[in-house]
Amino acid sequence: MARVESSDVTFSQGTRMLFYLMTPNETSFSDVDDVPRYVQKATPFFIGLVLLEVFVGWLKTGELLVKINDGTTSLSAGMTSRLPHVFVRSLEVSSYIYVWNNYHMLELPWDSAWTWWLAFLGVDFGYYWVHRCCHELNILWAAHQVHHSSEYYNLTTALRQSVTQQCASWVFYLPMALVVPPSVFAVHIQFNLLYQFWIHTEIIRDLGPLEWILNTPSHHRVHHGRNLYCIDRNYGGTLIIWDRLFGTFTPEGDKVVYGLTHPINTFDILSVQFHYYSYLWDQFLKADGIGHKLSIIFKGPSWAPGKPRLGDHAEVPIVTGEEVPHNPVWSLGLQAYVHIQFLLVLGVYNDLFATQCLLSQTTILLITGYILLTLTSLGYIIEQRPNAAVWEALRCLIMMALYRFGYVSPVVSQLALATEVFVSLSALYWGVQCFTQLTGKEKHH
Repeated sequence: MARVESSDVTFSQGTRMLFYLMTPNETSFSDVDDVPRYVQKATPFFIGLVLLEVFVGWLKTGELLVKINDGTTSLSAGMTSRLPHVFVRSLEVSSYIYVWNNYHMLELPWDSAWTWWLAFLGVDFGYYWVHRCCHELNILWAAHQVHHSSEYYNLTTALRQSVTQQCASWVFYLPMALVVPPSVFAVHIQFNLLYQFWIHTEIIRDLGPLEWILNTPSHHRVHHGRNLYCIDRNYGGTLIIWDRLFGTFTPEGDKVVYGLTHPINTFDILSVQFHYYSYLWDQFLKADGIGHKLSIIFKGPSWAPGKPRLGDHAEVPIVTGEEVPHNPVWSLGLQAYVHIQFLLVLGVYNDLFATQCLLSQTTILLITGYILLTLTSLGYIIEQRPNAAVWEALRCLIMMALYRFGYVSPVVSQLALATEVFVSLSALYWGVQCFTQLTGKEKHH
């Protein structure tokens, strides 16, 4: 099980780490196990900035920038992507440690500012190529498309991450393991990810001279666009200089239309995470000959026989700027219900990471399974699927058992009774819905 360190971050550090404004002195550690889990500790700061963005956006436009259906799906994807870290250290850090322990050629001092800044550049350079390959290799796009699947662009979109992307990204950082200690790498691999949170916003328009060096909201809006001029551009993580050097930079121009070139129109978290693998497998089976089959896997997502390696971008569906994101109508009651249930499972999720070192593997598996079931069931409710009532009734019963036997605790202890009553009424409501659907089908037959 991954180790949980007891050190904490201050409010100042929590705010500054989102903008990569931490100093070498306060983020240098001799041992990789001493490195704080900055990403996990950033949760309250994520929430705070999301709420601030919603408030500022409402003041500016009079509308809510974050829709409950899309925002919940993005947050669910982020939670799903982090769940494997409950069981094992990230693959990026684990593989890095292995190479360092067995093959490192030079040991740069872990407490040197020069080492810190070298790691800053090394991780960001590695991320550029990770990111670029995720767009240019279809098998890697199958993971990365999760992050691009939202048709909205706000801070919740930043958290829409793939559970499988790190299965390939670890390779790109291994050259650093020949000289840079794992503890330094473990700091920067987290900060590089955290920096990319705040650039997912439309509130900030232009940052002047900083646009030449840093990856900014303007640059990253282009990256998330499905306009022809946006496709496969601006891969940078913290710095935009790599895009300028390697010819993949494009400034923001026409109104950006966000999302995949072929929107998936679903809020089912399992579909969001894995639907492209199914599509890729179908394309692989249909392809003629081993050459075409390998091209399906290792060339660009829009490749086809007779096309360039990355496909013909001129064939990308034309956008007009008038596109409306997928946002089906659903009742305010269901919206409130999903919102409350999501907050409850978010509390369970945070408690799991905070107490994992005290829990048995069986308990961790049980709670992890419950979290995945909840996120899946809420997606079914958002989509108003016919089987949503069955899944939600079952989930509520499991939730009642977990509360009753002490596996999970209410978010606020003073609301323990109210939470149990709410869950019990929820189970009753969805049970009635199941019965109504069942009797309705029998009458129909």
